[in-house]
Amino acid sequence: MTQLKPGDKAPDFTAKDEQGNDISLSDYRGRKLVLFFYPKASTPGCTVEACNLSDNYEQFNAKGYDILGVSADSQRRQSNFKSKYNFPYPLLADEDKAVIEAYGVWGPKKFMGREYDGIHRTTFVIGENGIIEDVILKVKTKEHTSQIL
Repeated sequence: MTQLKPGDKAPDFTAKDEQGNDISLSDYRGRKLVLFFYPKASTPGCTVEACNLSDNYEQFNAKGYDILGVSADSQRRQSNFKSKYNFPYPLLADEDKAVIEAYGVWGPKKFMGREYDGIHRTTFVIGENGIIEDVILKVKTKEHTSQIL
């Protein structure tokens, strides 16, 4: 799993969001960023997690946080996910897994007795200066906002 820890410089990235816009870590300089990685758009756990963050978006904004979701889904799938639930934040379509691998969240997983490679649900809280302030490895999808704030 990820080798990144609080105090490390967050890996820079540029990737397309659900609308095809380039989004870079540098776009968030001077703001705090909640960068959350999730396995697959529109699946039950990922939907609960993304909705929990969305429902508390104003609270994050009031504390100076922006939110950015990342998975290996296509732009179209990310766009459908965002539209269906009206998320107020962008979703990166990291199909080539460049951002996912830079943050070290791709690796072996087990589900119902079978092993496969996939995205480990992980959240990075990045400070205004681009330094990682927190890494949440055991994400509780229904309580994710309280884990962060």
